[in-house]
Amino acid sequence: MKVLIIGSGGREHALALAISKSKLLSELYCIPGNSGTKQISKNVYIDLQNFDSIGSFCSEHQIDLVIIGPEQPLVDGLSDYLRGINIKVFGPSSSAAKIESSKSYAKEIMNAANVPTAKYEEFNSTDYWKVENYLRECEYPLVIKVDGLAAGKGVIICNNFEEAINTFKSISEEKIFGKAGTKILIEEFLIGEEASVFAITDGENFITLPAAQDHKRIGDGDTGKNTGGMGAYAPTPVLTESLSHEIEEKIIRPVIFQLKKEGNPFIGCLYAGLMITSEGPKVIEFNCRFGDPETQVVLPLLDGDFLQLLYSAADGRLDKNAVWYNGGSAVCVVAASEGYPDSYQKGFEISGLDIFDPQIIIYHAGTIEKDGKIFSNGGRVIGVTAVLNEFDIRKARDKVYDAIKNIKFENMYFRKDIAAKALK
Repeated sequence: MKVLIIGSGGREHALALAISKSKLLSELYCIPGNSGTKQISKNVYIDLQNFDSIGSFCSEHQIDLVIIGPEQPLVDGLSDYLRGINIKVFGPSSSAAKIESSKSYAKEIMNAANVPTAKYEEFNSTDYWKVENYLRECEYPLVIKVDGLAAGKGVIICNNFEEAINTFKSISEEKIFGKAGTKILIEEFLIGEEASVFAITDGENFITLPAAQDHKRIGDGDTGKNTGGMGAYAPTPVLTESLSHEIEEKIIRPVIFQLKKEGNPFIGCLYAGLMITSEGPKVIEFNCRFGDPETQVVLPLLDGDFLQLLYSAADGRLDKNAVWYNGGSAVCVVAASEGYPDSYQKGFEISGLDIFDPQIIIYHAGTIEKDGKIFSNGGRVIGVTAVLNEFDIRKARDKVYDAIKNIKFENMYFRKDIAAKALK
């Protein structure tokens, strides 16, 4: 089987590595890929907005399956275009991807499906006086979210009125999130433990993969700005077997059913970002693709044939027995450029990547190769992951932090407390 992966981050490196182990695979391509995928696939540079060129590449190389990693090409309609020229795609249509590209639409789906989520109110960015009056009556902390895509950074926790109104001004007047902030949601602040659940679905049937916990904030102790993710671990012990069943039956299944009922069947990875509250699991957000860096800790915990799973979903006949949890554990720590998620410098040589330990995987994200050397080329640069064949988060955590000591580049930054919550 000839497979093409769309994307260039750590998630795509993890997808490529998992797929490269399949007996079904004959050739693997990545558009555009990165320094890590280059070692296991053929990287091809094509502009992700040039659907015609991507389609021509698929036709010329007789691609059997396209796997779309990032949210933007899905929202832009790449999967619709490719399906329109009879190419199988793992990834939802643009209409189904609205569950991520519009938080307002996601709330509509959840309300229609009676799925538990945070209480909220919607406002336009021009509704200054309405927002001010509303914020004066709110309980704090609360959460302000922009409706559109903001690379995982459009969620701000506000502890008082001043923080909230200044956040609204930044969104509405300074337009820090551009068009994504045309509409905002003001939500209640949910208290509990977070969990990320991936559901692989063919639009009707689904299976869930081992649950992970992401670390979105830039600073230790979950402080500072939201990022795309500074680390993750799996499986998270916060999800018991009964809780996992409740999430499948009260959240995942109703949402997949509701999307199909509305004529937007979801084919791909439906990512549920959850808060496990005292009242039970509630949805923080839905994403239309695999999470990053959760993918880097979930996929190494699967035995079986991951490519078979994704192909069967794209083909409309989900093979629920294609993969299974192998009983292991994994912790990923992201090494970022200091200054991220704001401005940062790049172009620094990375040393120490040659770690010869079968329990350590280095996923490339914001890297670039020049003359055989690897340099930093983004905000999140690499993800160092420790993978054990036993459930021992503490041991995996110790191992990953021991490994990351060997890796160095100028302005390198990483959190020191990834997976600390799991030890409690």
